[in-house]
Amino acid sequence: MPKVVLVTGCSAGGIGFALSERFAECGCKVYATARNVDKMQGFKGSNIETLALDVNDDDAVQSVVQRILDVEGKIDVVVNNAGAICIGALLDIPLEKVKEAFDTNAFAALRVAKAVMPPMVKRRSGVIVNVGSIVGDIPTPWNGIYSASKAALHSLTEVLMMEAKPFNVSVMLVVPGAVRSNIANNSNSSFRLPPDSLYGAFLHNMIDRMNVSQGAHSMPTEVFVRKVVANALKEKPPAYITLGGNAKLFSFLKWLPRAFVLWIMWRRYSRAA
Repeated sequence: MPKVVLVTGCSAGGIGFALSERFAECGCKVYATARNVDKMQGFKGSNIETLALDVNDDDAVQSVVQRILDVEGKIDVVVNNAGAICIGALLDIPLEKVKEAFDTNAFAALRVAKAVMPPMVKRRSGVIVNVGSIVGDIPTPWNGIYSASKAALHSLTEVLMMEAKPFNVSVMLVVPGAVRSNIANNSNSSFRLPPDSLYGAFLHNMIDRMNVSQGAHSMPTEVFVRKVVANALKEKPPAYITLGGNAKLFSFLKWLPRAFVLWIMWRRYSRAA
């Protein structure tokens, strides 16, 4: 029987969309989800079904998971890919937006895990893949809320990894560096510097930070998804993989004194215009 895969955050042009297509190419039955179904147009292949899902809604998550279980009888792989960037200085970002970022980037993965773990435990089989970020390990200025929410996701994932072991359920943390997607375009359309901001002189740095992941060093999406899917479909998936632009650099930086690393990050993202 083909593996049944649920992927969140699958709007066209994003990583989730490409992951869904790659899982389908590998013979899986894929349920691709996003808040707005109309933004998931253009999938190739007949074994991808699209469903509306707001990962910040408890009832919606339970309903979608149950719908898949009713049809397929199982869910083999879940990819918690849905995410929301949150560019700006910490002091400029309204707390409501901070809470929303944490809900989407961290708590949603736990919400989905709560829904899919019981049937996985019953079958003593399953894989949960959480997509973090290299800035969850080392934060950067002007993207602090995103960094903090991904750090929370990393910690939640590592604990779930340990607590799922008694039930033969694998948990894999994917830590991407720069990967080409539409994430910067989405941010550019919504980013505004508050008129009373203390950081007006750093606007150009914020814009630079917003677009850095889509530069020439970014990993092509198709390369990224091939590696992620290949690992997720292994009999024993790895607990941790990191790949993409700057991934090796950030892995190295984790071994250096923390204060020195933060100084490097500040120097990189606070250059004068």
